[in-house]
Amino acid sequence: MLTCENVLQVKIGSLELANPVLVASGTFGYAREMETVISLDRLGGIVPKTVTLAPRPGNPPPRTVETASGLLNSIGLDNDGIDEFLEKKLPYLRTLGPPVFLSLAAKQVEEAPLFCEKISRYNDVAALELNVSCPNVSGGVDFGTDPKLCEKMVGAFRRETNLPVVVKLSPNVTNIAQIAQAAENAGADAIAAINTCFGLAVDWRRRKPRLGNGFGGLSGPAIKPIALRCVAQIYRAVKIPIIGIGGIESTDDLLEFVVAGAVAVQIGTANFYQPTITMQILDELPTVLKNEGIRALGELVGTLRFQ
Repeated sequence: MLTCENVLQVKIGSLELANPVLVASGTFGYAREMETVISLDRLGGIVPKTVTLAPRPGNPPPRTVETASGLLNSIGLDNDGIDEFLEKKLPYLRTLGPPVFLSLAAKQVEEAPLFCEKISRYNDVAALELNVSCPNVSGGVDFGTDPKLCEKMVGAFRRETNLPVVVKLSPNVTNIAQIAQAAENAGADAIAAINTCFGLAVDWRRRKPRLGNGFGGLSGPAIKPIALRCVAQIYRAVKIPIIGIGGIESTDDLLEFVVAGAVAVQIGTANFYQPTITMQILDELPTVLKNEGIRALGELVGTLRFQ
């Protein structure tokens, strides 16, 4: 007999998720901030804030600006470094139940062995998400915009770890499918798409940008059509699973990404203005599928037809 659990079950490499609803890096803190708002144990996975090898102070404020149907941010990967995360943040995250996808940003390929050696001392990381697509730091998108560099970075991590490797890609490229193919060729287990779109908000009276760092990354409903396009293009280019990200704020949004080719999604900006959205989607999703005669979410993956 099919149950709600196996109707929604998702597989990413060797990792099985109870459901396709994850929360995106940078929009959920380290989960503790949300423990009084939602049932964290119901999530399909948690992707905490991206960590770097050494601590980073981030970009100058203001770091966020609301825009039409979106949010422009320039946080700059502000974090306390991998050691602090593993020692202070990870123990709490693993008490919650859902698998933890550790989001990492490496400045150079040579950092891969250092990251993986540190992570190997702990048993609580379920997967790695390589952030090769942050537009808010110097060199942040280099490994996500050049197929050869992407393949080199992903390959470096693949050689150093047995954990599933998810590669988070940038939409700020000419051919995102080509970058996804490079990641797959290097041994990636899945693609996450997309990160934010490079943007600018202006205070015309002051003749200055509204963000302290000038340019930033746009997220929220405004980028959903771009994200859907990227997922559909990637689905036709690779055989590995895709995790869709970008403007998801409803059950219908999630299912649009699934039809376009995603096996799971990450909820990001919606957590700020609709903090219980993940629970709402998880409550609604089984009923929506049942009413449409769909026995398992996997039946819908990649069923989008253009003709």
